[in-house]
Amino acid sequence: MSNQARRIRLKPWLLAQVNGGRYPGLQWLRQEHRLFQIPWRHATRHMPMSEEENTIFKAWALETGKYQEGVDEPDPAKWKANLRCALNKSREFKLVYDGTKETPVKPYKIYEVCDQPSNGGQGLPNGLGGPGPALTEMPPMPSPAAAASAAPPPEAMGMDAGPVPMDTCSMPGMETQGEAQHCKYDLLSSLPLTDLDLKFQYRGRTARSQTVSNPQGCRLYYGHLEATLGQVDLFGPVTLQQVLFPGTAEMQNAKQKFYTEALLDVMDRGLTLEISEQDIYAVRLCQCKVYWSGPGVSEHGPPNPMERERKIKVFSLNQFLDGLIMFHKGAAPSPPPFEVYFCFGEDWPDTKPKEKKLIVVQVVPVVARILTEMFSGELSWSMDSIRLQISNPDVKDQTVEKFKELQRLLQSQHAQGQWGLHVQ
Repeated sequence: MSNQARRIRLKPWLLAQVNGGRYPGLQWLRQEHRLFQIPWRHATRHMPMSEEENTIFKAWALETGKYQEGVDEPDPAKWKANLRCALNKSREFKLVYDGTKETPVKPYKIYEVCDQPSNGGQGLPNGLGGPGPALTEMPPMPSPAAAASAAPPPEAMGMDAGPVPMDTCSMPGMETQGEAQHCKYDLLSSLPLTDLDLKFQYRGRTARSQTVSNPQGCRLYYGHLEATLGQVDLFGPVTLQQVLFPGTAEMQNAKQKFYTEALLDVMDRGLTLEISEQDIYAVRLCQCKVYWSGPGVSEHGPPNPMERERKIKVFSLNQFLDGLIMFHKGAAPSPPPFEVYFCFGEDWPDTKPKEKKLIVVQVVPVVARILTEMFSGELSWSMDSIRLQISNPDVKDQTVEKFKELQRLLQSQHAQGQWGLHVQ
């Protein structure tokens, strides 16, 4: 298996997949209860390839870097174990029904999304119940496995099997048991606003993938000289996460190894990626020349060098949110770009593809990737039903307002779909 595992936050990623509807059977159940279903059939190394290709388990393995297509042998059982372990460790999900322990087996599990971290107990929450009587009290449960097997099936909870696309507020005026429903999925608070996915590529081959969760950003460098309080001018702020470039030990081509090492040898000071008000700024400190492309800088344009020790904004979250909102209003032909590429020691962009460059680092703002995935379905919006209202010029307030706008887009779309499918 690949050793390039990277840290991914399970909750925003998994909820984006449930909302996206791309995996058959992965769906919301009775949105007011914040429950969703995961298909959970027995997996083996010998499953037909067609069944391996489109599962949430494989997607999680790819996302976390524990599986690389074309490099690792497909292992569906291992993929499933990885996601099961992640769910078991998470305090933001609670297993409420495990059909795999039933006789006969029902190949799915049902989880609840927890606003506050779960206390570790598993089983059905109080008050769950649709048309039938509510479950007002649950007996003590000796273990998670016993709790899962003791939980009644969805039919006993008054659940319908139809999918609910999004766990959000209902349409205005809709009420359940005499009380207005409340929004139970906060888009803004669930997203990692400052996480960065880094991918180091040496002539097109991924040498390392890593997620940086430092809200200040990171410094990419090679060598043994780390930032200190007395040397900020040389190595950048000490609050940045220090990230080393991969070495060349695994390179087979002697010529590639020679030239790559020549570049790494002049990267002692490195390149900093600093996060300020959700924007990303890059500063080239190293002697090695650095070129970049990203939002607003086309890969098909002329070479775009970074001036040494000059701070450059390479990504704006607010501009991205504006672009995403415009796209889903139908006012833009495609989602906004968000990937940033840094090429070290060679012209970029130019006529050669990135895969031919000695050293390229891809930087992806995780929040942008998740939002793009979340909004990538076939959504249709009413042009006059959506308004973007920003009353305060403060940058942080603008960010919050844009997230609220995206939340309203999701709620409006899925509530409209729900009227035709689930309202009786």
